[in-house]
Amino acid sequence: MLQEVERWLDRRSWSADDRPLDRLLAAKRSAGAQGTVSVVLPALNEEATVGAIVRTIRGELMSGPVPLVDELIVLDSGSTDRTAEVSARAGARVVHRDEILPELPAVPGKGEVLWRSLLVTSGEIVCFIDADLRDFDARFVYGIVGPLLTEPGVQLVKAMYDRPLETGDSVVPAGGGRVTELVARPLLNLHWPLLAGFVQPLGGEYAARRSLLERLPFPVGYGVELGMLIDALNTVGLDALAQVDVGVRHHRHQDGQALGRMAATIYRTAQVRLARGQLVRPVLTQFDRGPDGGFEPRTHQVAAEERPPMITIAEYANRRGVLNRRTG
Repeated sequence: MLQEVERWLDRRSWSADDRPLDRLLAAKRSAGAQGTVSVVLPALNEEATVGAIVRTIRGELMSGPVPLVDELIVLDSGSTDRTAEVSARAGARVVHRDEILPELPAVPGKGEVLWRSLLVTSGEIVCFIDADLRDFDARFVYGIVGPLLTEPGVQLVKAMYDRPLETGDSVVPAGGGRVTELVARPLLNLHWPLLAGFVQPLGGEYAARRSLLERLPFPVGYGVELGMLIDALNTVGLDALAQVDVGVRHHRHQDGQALGRMAATIYRTAQVRLARGQLVRPVLTQFDRGPDGGFEPRTHQVAAEERPPMITIAEYANRRGVLNRRTG
């Protein structure tokens, strides 16, 4: 098993610098329709950062000399700040989560938004970028899109990066990714050791072929990245998966209790995939100090619902012409 992971690391781990932009543009043009790229930014109250990300992508990868990206969508999942306004002014197409499949009530969660995004994007390559990134670099997009344009056998590409923990004036160079190190990495090493080579299995920056995404179920919450990685392994195999080093990721960090809720969701996502029978209870109890100085329990639901593969949704199948292709 270790030898197989090491072989994969040699063949399927790259740097963004390995593929110059002119090479990617030539590959995109040669690919025709199969090289169309949609970038999706799932956003919830990200007015402070989303505008700069949109401007960078538009300026360097859309309107500039390297038109690598065909479509840029900010998918707003219910922001109460100026996320939608800032995104639109920066040049993104803004779509609200509840406008997609309105007959199916939306549930909270990042995975829910990513799943619905397949219905409002047109690219055959779909790239997801978190909207809370600071000091954003275009390599976060072209780095992970690159292998999908140049390597026919690759179906999903994850970004890998350094992830410093930045709190006020304090910086711990490798302190980010606490849920990854304490929960996701042990789970993968124990139960899906073929995925042990992924540096950032929970990272929110990844790209994939639509033909793969539409066949995967989407956990509605924070478990979407773990679930997608495991399901992609089972669907297309390890050699169809890859990762690209894009540098350093700066973003907003969650507090300890939020990380606890994320960890519980990720654990349950793994548990669902280990045994589709009886599941652990989908709640998590945490504690805060109350006004009397004692600890008070707070119970949170752990996101348990999953959306089915998008290809099974009639609206999507009709839009994409899937039904016609099957019967033609």
